[in-house]
Amino acid sequence: MSDTERSLPVLRKLSYAVGHFLNDLCASMWFTYLLVFYHSVLGFQNTNAGILLLVGQIADAICTPLIGYESDRTPGCRNYGKRKTWHLVGTLSVLLSFAFIFNQCLGCNSLTPQWASLTYFLPFIIIFQFGWAATQISHLSLIPELVTCEHAKVELTAYRYAFTVVANITVYAVAYLLFHTQSREGDDILNDSLGPVDIPVFRNLSFSVLGIGMLFSIIFHVGTTENRPDVGQRGEEEGRRRMEGMDEEEEGERRPLLPRPSSSLLQWKCWLQQPSFYQVALLYMSTRLIVNLSQTYISMYLINTLELPKKFIATIPLVMYVSGFLSSFIMKPVSKLIGKCLTYFVGLLLIMAFSYWVLLDDKMGQQVYGAAVLLGTGSATILVISLAMTAELISDQTQSGAFVYGAMSFTDKLANGVAVMIIQALHPCHTVGCCPACVWFYHYIMVIVTGGFAVVAALALCSILIWPIKIRPRGLQVISDSASVN
Repeated sequence: MSDTERSLPVLRKLSYAVGHFLNDLCASMWFTYLLVFYHSVLGFQNTNAGILLLVGQIADAICTPLIGYESDRTPGCRNYGKRKTWHLVGTLSVLLSFAFIFNQCLGCNSLTPQWASLTYFLPFIIIFQFGWAATQISHLSLIPELVTCEHAKVELTAYRYAFTVVANITVYAVAYLLFHTQSREGDDILNDSLGPVDIPVFRNLSFSVLGIGMLFSIIFHVGTTENRPDVGQRGEEEGRRRMEGMDEEEEGERRPLLPRPSSSLLQWKCWLQQPSFYQVALLYMSTRLIVNLSQTYISMYLINTLELPKKFIATIPLVMYVSGFLSSFIMKPVSKLIGKCLTYFVGLLLIMAFSYWVLLDDKMGQQVYGAAVLLGTGSATILVISLAMTAELISDQTQSGAFVYGAMSFTDKLANGVAVMIIQALHPCHTVGCCPACVWFYHYIMVIVTGGFAVVAALALCSILIWPIKIRPRGLQVISDSASVN
């Protein structure tokens, strides 16, 4: 075991992993229930519900690279650390805004025009997305700062994703309990359809999410110590290791992907000259499109295409994330055995199997549980590996790591928002309810967002197999030249 892995005990790994728990809880509600809540519960038109999600994604896409850039530049609040400082700012923003999103607007009634309701919700959505982006980027940027060994990065990412799955399981379990409690209080037949009567369910769910998430955010801030090595000190430390004859095997795990002087540090502009930057961005964007769009439209598919009771919008996602949670435990040994690229390809095969199953069986009934296992396991696999590949790209360039994560997130958020808006604009029904055409509409949407984008992800993976992820000399030369001029 390397020094790096010994220096990060299990408790520190766990305390780091729970730092994104609040974000994951909110993201689960955002992607799974936003369209359902605004269209089926509040009665918004499909395009208006899509506008809210699009504005949120655009706000997130704009905030993410800006926060990443600022997170790399700012020193942080005194001795607290720049990553944890931005994490705290993001957490407070989420706590102050999220509860207003999944609730009826104050002072609104059935006569309130929808444009007025849209105007009410937009500021809360923008504040929430700013906070979500600040928390996400600062949390991801800690991975290459806490560990340097590639397998340790995969392990830490798997820990993080394991708690992401736990967060999703928590949301769907609480949602199931709330729906189950509601059905016991009224007519089961009437309660099988979503409507205004479900507003208290989503409101209570959002309050539960914020309470649980705040507790885990406190654990993260108490249990995680941010490393803040100075560039000069890091160069002196490397020189000291050479003079003292550090063991070659231990030094090998810390060695950069390309030998270079310690002063050759990539800044944000130089990443734009790296081909691997765009390869990983395409892979990450395709991965997020599969995961987020399938999560967004699975509820619509269950209710409108399969015509299942509304409790299934809690149970089926729950099955998906339980299977994803179980698969996260074997992620590190599998990737260590066959490599990250082949592990990602196995996840894509599971996604394609789900897409093919949905395409052939439009009335699968109870078999939907088996399809949910395929989708959940495949989504967990490709998401963990795509994050690990991003950490591999950054390597020891932690001084600009937040920009890289911000840029990756920018592509995925913008692509998700545009994709949802296009789907909502193509929807055959523009009013509350569902026409017969909706049955086939959501059927093919689930096939396209999983199978179609899996093909795009496979092409991105092929480019990485042909041109492996590494920092090319061109970007390093730019830094060396600029350093000599200065």
